[in-house]
Amino acid sequence: MTTTYPDQLMLPGQAAAPGGPIDMNVMYLMHHAFRRDLRRFGATVPETPLDDQATWVALAQRWERFSEILHHHHSGEDAGIWPFLLERAHPAERQTLLDMEAEHEKIDPLLQSCGEGFAALAGSTTKAGPDREALRSALAVRLAETNEVLSAHLRHEESEAMVILQRHMTQADWERIEEEHFKSKDSLGFLLYVVPWLAEELPEPVLDELLAAAGAPMKVINWIGGALKFRKLERKAFRHLPVPAFVS
Repeated sequence: MTTTYPDQLMLPGQAAAPGGPIDMNVMYLMHHAFRRDLRRFGATVPETPLDDQATWVALAQRWERFSEILHHHHSGEDAGIWPFLLERAHPAERQTLLDMEAEHEKIDPLLQSCGEGFAALAGSTTKAGPDREALRSALAVRLAETNEVLSAHLRHEESEAMVILQRHMTQADWERIEEEHFKSKDSLGFLLYVVPWLAEELPEPVLDELLAAAGAPMKVINWIGGALKFRKLERKAFRHLPVPAFVS
């Protein structure tokens, strides 16, 4: 008897999509959005005028959203996925899983540091000058480091940790962990933001297929979230982003 596994998403920038019984589409959608956001933040910070206070405030708010979603994602992995796999992994696989947790610990301080940089530029009352230029330069360096560290982590997770997950987990296991450690934390307000956030910059055929599979409720959430909140903040925060870097 031939076993049929679900097709796995392979999105731009993604390192791998190991086959297996678990549908990891949501995981790869999250990774695509993390990569996109860090690219946008890194490109827009040098282009945003130092005296455009309203945009720095919007960028600080947008960074808070990004950090919240990433923390939510990593917390679910640390509480649900890695402990489950560590109980079942072969000795040769354990180091990869321990590395996943250790890499999360490196990412958190970088997120906080970038948040402090955005907050400083959003809260400062001084006009463009050496002090604000120094703040922006420091933030650009921290964003580049965050991008490097998170990108390496995502590649490691996609190419190695997901192989282990597909080897030791069933779809029923995954759905239980997803419900307990990911969806249980989702408020309606969170979904109204995160659904259009995930949809941003996806190839159109991929987005159409995902929304069709998700059904009418997710289409409504995507439309409402995009119309009322997400698109407004996106345009305010990234209004100085170079056009080639802003696909919408």
